[in-house]
Amino acid sequence: MIVTATLFILPNLHSLIEYLQCRLSIRAWWNNQRMSRITSATACLFGVLDVILKHLGLSKTIFQITRKDQSAADSGTDVDAGRFTFDSSPIFVPATAIVLVHMTALVVGLLGVWLPVFGGPPGLGEMVCSTWVVLIFFPFVKGLFGKGSYGIPWSTVCKAAALAFLFLNFCIRFRSF
Repeated sequence: MIVTATLFILPNLHSLIEYLQCRLSIRAWWNNQRMSRITSATACLFGVLDVILKHLGLSKTIFQITRKDQSAADSGTDVDAGRFTFDSSPIFVPATAIVLVHMTALVVGLLGVWLPVFGGPPGLGEMVCSTWVVLIFFPFVKGLFGKGSYGIPWSTVCKAAALAFLFLNFCIRFRSF
């Protein structure tokens, strides 16, 4: 566990020190941490899939410039400035599935529901990692309970829940390999 904790703590601490040396805030560091993880779980995943499908000749996606939402955030009067807005785009499905898997792990771990198929109780490292992931993806957690454009649509939540269920089922079936 010491090696794993060291590999987790040192890079994060190093990047935090670099931010502070550049006179940036801890909040800027945290936002960068969140956005790099969210981007890698959503946009980068779809980018890789798009390139693979294009090389196989299965996709003819064309880049289209879309209109940016105009809000009062530009004038500094919007109370919801900085909040994520969600729509039914499939790009939100993987991150929502990640949040659902880790929230489920935390609930199971905190309630003490030890099912024989999952093995014994979770360790400290597992709980810390799940907590870290939920904190990183906290805009999606707020989106699960949000309403309107700040809430994740039910169609996306259902697709993500199905994906999370398939992932957990796959893990249970093939844990002995």
